[in-house]
Amino acid sequence: MTHCNRLSEVSYNEEIASWRFRVKIHRIYPFYSYVTGSGPHWTYILADEDGTKMEMTIYGRYEDRFRGLEKQEENGWKSFGYLDVSNRSENTCLIDTMGVVFNTESHFDDPASPKMVFYIRDNIESRIKCVATGDHAYAFRDGFENMRGYFGSLELWLETEGGLSDFRFNPHLPEVEEFIQSVNNSDPYIRRHGAIGPL
Repeated sequence: MTHCNRLSEVSYNEEIASWRFRVKIHRIYPFYSYVTGSGPHWTYILADEDGTKMEMTIYGRYEDRFRGLEKQEENGWKSFGYLDVSNRSENTCLIDTMGVVFNTESHFDDPASPKMVFYIRDNIESRIKCVATGDHAYAFRDGFENMRGYFGSLELWLETEGGLSDFRFNPHLPEVEEFIQSVNNSDPYIRRHGAIGPL
């Protein structure tokens, strides 16, 4: 049998050109891009024999290669070979994050360099500063404004491929529901003002 890597082993290593996995497809759901309006792209939750899970979103040049897998959720073991792991030039570049969006700042005075600055906080008070520029700034602003009727937590998922980011507000996923409950139980602002989740 061909050697397969464990999902827990995945990291960028210049000596490894590609990875091979034997996994089950735990869940599949479509993803439509806020930034480009394209989609559906398919997001797969993979689980290996050790029970380690990983999310994989298929974009662009890989879509034809994985076409048809979206119909095979929970349908036995699959082998994926020769998947590239992107080289991140900065140690601080996140691949994926989920959190509450707060302290948003719009900078659209100069049409040549639109910018949205915002922070994302997780349920243990860790915060990161994010800056969306160009088309990403407009897409973030429009998506965020569509959520104005909500009070409480907003979830943002960043999807990164080759330096391009996308995001989803309040995706309907069990992980997001768990996160909302966790934030509602731990966030002092929400507890103080009596908000229970997004309304």
